[in-house]
Order: sequence, then structure tokens, then C-alpha cells
Amino acid sequence: MTSRHDGSSGSDTLPVRDESLVDAWRAIIEKVGERPGVSYFDASFTLSDVEQRAEALAAELQDRGVRRGDRVGIYLQNVPAYVFTLLALWKCGAAAVLLNPMYRKLELRKLVEDSRPVGMVCAASAREDLQADLAGTSVSWFITAQERQETADITADALDAILDRRSGSRPAPVEVGPDDIALLTYTSGTTGPPKGAMNTHRNVLAAVDSYAALLSLDETDVVLAVAPIFHITGAVINATISLLTGCQLVLIDRFRPDVAVSAIAEHGVTFAIGSITAFNAIDALPDAGPAELSSLRLVYSGGAPIPPSTVTRFRERFGVYIHNVYGMTETSSAVIAVPPNTEAPVHGPSGMLSVGRPLPNVDARVVGPDGDELPPGTQGELVIAGPQVVPGYWKKPEISAAAIPGGVLRTGDGAVMDEDSWIYLVDRLKDQINVSGYKVWPREVEDSLYEHSAVHEAAVVGRPDDYQGESVVAYVSLRARAEATEQELIAHVRDRLAAYKVPKEVHVVDDLPKTQSGKIRRNVLRDRETTGWETGPT
Repeated sequence: MTSRHDGSSGSDTLPVRDESLVDAWRAIIEKVGERPGVSYFDASFTLSDVEQRAEALAAELQDRGVRRGDRVGIYLQNVPAYVFTLLALWKCGAAAVLLNPMYRKLELRKLVEDSRPVGMVCAASAREDLQADLAGTSVSWFITAQERQETADITADALDAILDRRSGSRPAPVEVGPDDIALLTYTSGTTGPPKGAMNTHRNVLAAVDSYAALLSLDETDVVLAVAPIFHITGAVINATISLLTGCQLVLIDRFRPDVAVSAIAEHGVTFAIGSITAFNAIDALPDAGPAELSSLRLVYSGGAPIPPSTVTRFRERFGVYIHNVYGMTETSSAVIAVPPNTEAPVHGPSGMLSVGRPLPNVDARVVGPDGDELPPGTQGELVIAGPQVVPGYWKKPEISAAAIPGGVLRTGDGAVMDEDSWIYLVDRLKDQINVSGYKVWPREVEDSLYEHSAVHEAAVVGRPDDYQGESVVAYVSLRARAEATEQELIAHVRDRLAAYKVPKEVHVVDDLPKTQSGKIRRNVLRDRETTGWETGPT
């Protein structure tokens, strides 16, 4: 089944702008330049302030030799310097290489050696280590940005010193096209080692336009950057969508649930999107309540479908409904979402909430192993095409051709689409557990665990089993001050699911392993079951 549907207006397409992010940003500055642009604790910048700093930094970058087509690494948390740097690089026609500031040594060096950035913008506290870790690479200079807890950096390479020195400067004009790379964002994709997805100006602008249209975002909205900007969600659906709609963007450095709740109340935040682990962390705060979140108009969560019980629990406590949204690095963030003021339907056979309906200009299909489209209600692989889909991976043409044949992204996600274009994810195909020939989708078991009042987070994996092929094993963390035994949790699932889906073991742990964007890392737990390592998840 093919779907092109926005879920709200009835229109299945939007005009795709044939321009760059720089062009779109310039139009916003002309329209609402004096409105609040970026807030960061006690610092605030109008959109015009942001533009002046981006212009000054762009002039500095050009003097350092940055040219159209170059790459520059950004190694920061959610701070204003991130926004200034993105805009400055785009004005130069350069691409931002988004680097997780938790990466160190070889993990980071591999990405730098692949992308070959000419320079790096990093936290002042990280410079010394980065210089050692990246010695001998393409990185020839560093610009350092002071983060909130650091001592002021007063070197010539400090961003504040550069902005003072360059105040009023403008970069030389550069012709930036819609097919130039805006972001080089590393991902494991559907398989294999990290690859640099080439998010073009056209891709990012199409993602921003379609999602902003669905949400009716405009300059009156206030966006809290819950997701890290080094992740595609944070870069596009937190930062860029704010810049290109004239919203106020609220930054809080690295996510902390108590700080996030305070920021929502202080700034009157109307829109937030982040991983479900972030909202679980807010729910775990003992003193937070609906008053602090009363300004929120829309809340979305991506990275993984949300268990129905989690949505219900959050709404009962805070009066806020969490909408599902789906996207990938290769789709430049959101391409499927639950429309505002709409509750996601539940897939009857599995009990899973829908991740939404395709956004404008998105061609979403569910196909079989032969690539042929499957009838509604039939399980297969989700494939996506549209202007949001990247042209490929950096310097990997063969892998690009296999993963995105003819511009159609093979997501690797198992899915079902119904007659009304609602899409239900049934886990990544490789996560499926085969128990005596019966297929078990981890999320179905996880959702049943989430229905237990003591469970905070859950992850389910398969363990090799000589008798039945694989057996089901669960890992859970518990809510604060809650208690539950392994046998109690197993019995809870047995009351809800078929016997072959019931975990043989449930491990109660302090925390589940996660990526920096908050996704639970099932692969780490699966490796434990396969290799038998004993240190436990961290």
C-alpha cells in the first residue's frame, strides 16, 4: 500500500522549495528578525542577534580557509554556539559534521578520518583531549565555545573573542545550492559500521517544511531542545525548525529532567520532541506536576514506538498526550507522525500504538522480500521515498545503492500499514525472536511489561536456545521506590501473552544501556545473551 498523506489537511503534497537553508533563513530574518531567537539560561538572543553572530563566525571561517564543499566538525552539547556554527557553515557552503561529544579516541577518530573535516568547533574543556586524539588527521584548527559550567576561555580561538573581534563582519557571498550537503550525520543505518548520511539543504528544508506544516508551528511557538543537536532529531526538528519558522529555541545544555521542567515553565514552551526515555525521566521526578507543563501545546517522541501504558500514565499525571513520530538519519528526521490532537490507534493483533501517518510528500510502503508492495494489514519491511531521503552515504556508493536503491530507503524496520495509512512498527527485522518457529516481536513483550506499575523501562531480546532456537529474555529497570521480583514480572506477562512469548528470565537492573539520543540499545543486551559476558549493562 502506498501512502501520501499528511493526516490533517487532506492535502497529500506541499511545494518542495528549490532553495538552500540560507535562503530560507534570510526570509525569516526579514520577516521576524527582532523576535526572541535563542534562550540559554540567563542569556537570550533575538533572531537578528543570531544572524549577526553567524555572519561574524562565517567571516572567520572563510579566513581560516573554509570553502564550499568543506566539512567542519561540531563537538558540542546544546549550547548557543551550536546554532551560530550551523548557520555560519551553511553561509560558507560547508557541511556540519555532527559529532557526539561523548565519543573519545578511536571511536571519534574513525568518524573524523572518514569525513575529513578541516576544523573543529568544540567545548573549551574538550580541546586538549581532542588535539591529542585527532593528531595527524585533517583537522587543522579548533574554535572553542564556553559551556555553562566552564571557566571563561579567553584565548584567540575562543568563540566569544572571535565574535568580538569580528563584530559587524560579513562573509563573502557563496552560491549555496539545494543539493549541497548541509549535515553529515553518522549512523549505523540499517546495518554495519557508522556511515555518514549526506543530508542536503533540500532534504533538511523538506523535513522542516512538512513537519512544521503538520504542527502549524510559527513565530509564536517556543521550542525546547530536548533531543541533542548532534542527533538528527535535535539538528532538524529542534534547532533548524525553530530557525526557519521563527520560533524561540530554548537550550539547556545536556538534558536533565528537572532542568527541562523548569525551562518549560519559565519560557512557556509550547512544543517539545525527544526520546521516550527523556519523558520517562520527567515522569520519574517526584515533585513535577501538570502546572509546570501547562504551556505545552504539542509533545512528540521518536526513536521507538511508545507503549500505550506509558502514554496513558504520562497523560494521567501531567495532562499531556505524547504523540509518536518516526524518522531516521537517512530521512533527515521526521517523515511519519501522529497528527496533532489525534490519538494514535492501536494495532489489534499486537496491541502496539501506531507511529503515525506519512507526512506530506512522503511515499511510504510496506513491501515483501521481493520488494513488491503488500496488502494492508500485512507485515513486511517499511520503505520510504521523498525529498527528505538522503542521496546516499559519504563516499560509499555501493552501500548507498544497496540501502537506497533508486532513491527508495530500505529502513530495515518491520511494519504493518492499515487501510487508513496508519503505520505500526513491529521492530527491526533483525530483532525478531524465533521461538520454536513462532515469531516474537520484542516490543509486544516490552509493552506488556510496561503495563506493570513498577516497571520504568524494559527491553526484550532473544537468547540462543538448543531446544527451541531462541528463548525470550527481558531486562527491566524499576520506578523509584518500586519493587517487583522476577517471578512476579514473568507472571504478569503470562497473564497477557501466549506462553511462547513469556520471558524465560527477567533481569532487574539499575539502568538499561542507551545511545546518547536516549534509544535503548537492544544490541548490547543481545550481545550479552549471545556471548555470555558477565559485567552487566551500564
